[in-house]
Amino acid sequence: MRVWIGGIFAGLCILLLEAPGRHHATFEIYGIDVSHYQSRVDWEVVAQEGISFAFVKATEGVSHQDSLFCLNWTGIQDAGLKRGAYHFFLPGVPAALQANNFIDLVDLQPGDLPPVLDVEVIQGASRLELVEGVREWLRLVELRYHVKPILYTNLKFYYQYLYRQFEDHPIWIARYNVFQPRIFGGKDWHFWQYANKGQMNGIYGDVDFNVFRGNWAELDSICLPEIHHPATP
Repeated sequence: MRVWIGGIFAGLCILLLEAPGRHHATFEIYGIDVSHYQSRVDWEVVAQEGISFAFVKATEGVSHQDSLFCLNWTGIQDAGLKRGAYHFFLPGVPAALQANNFIDLVDLQPGDLPPVLDVEVIQGASRLELVEGVREWLRLVELRYHVKPILYTNLKFYYQYLYRQFEDHPIWIARYNVFQPRIFGGKDWHFWQYANKGQMNGIYGDVDFNVFRGNWAELDSICLPEIHHPATP
C-alpha cells in the first residue's frame, strides 16, 4: 500500500526487498494487494500463480474512490479468489465521513474478507486524535458489515501509535526483509505483507505479497458470515 493522493509516504518499511521470494514455506495461504497503481490486472492469469486471496484499494479519505476498484472487485470474484477491500485512512478528516465513503462503494458479500483500514500516516494529528478516529471508523464499518474490520499498518507505526489499542481486531502487519515479524506483549498478526516489490504474471509492475497466519478454517472464521433469516411460520 503506502501510496496516497498528494504524496508518497517515505517510512522505514518501503522498498527494502529487491527480489522477494513468492512463498514462505511456513505458510499455507498466500495473497496480494493492489490498487490502480498496478493498472489493469488479468485476474484469470493471477489466479494461476499460487495465490488464494487479494485485497484491493477501494477508498481514501472522505471522497476519493479508486478508479479501478469495481473492475478489480468483480475480476477477483470471477477468478475464484477470496477478495477484500481496504480504505486508506487520513487523520484529521472526520472518521464518520471516511467510513461512509467506504460503505457507499463496497458491497461485501458472505465469504468475503473483512473490510480493512489502512493506517500508516499521522499528518500532524496527535496520537489520541488518530486512535479516536481509527476507533470510530472501525465501529461504524463493523456496524454495517457485522464483522470485525482488519487493521493494516507497518510494524514501526503500530508500536508508535496503535500498540495494544485494537486487540479485538485482526492485525495485518507490513514488515519486509525479515523471516517473520513479531508483536511483543500483545496479540499476534493475522496477515503479514512480507514483500512490496513482487513480480507476478498478470500484473504490471511491482505488487505486494502477503500471507495469512492460519489454515482455511481459520481464514473462513474471520470472513463475512452467512446471513440466516428466521423461517416464516
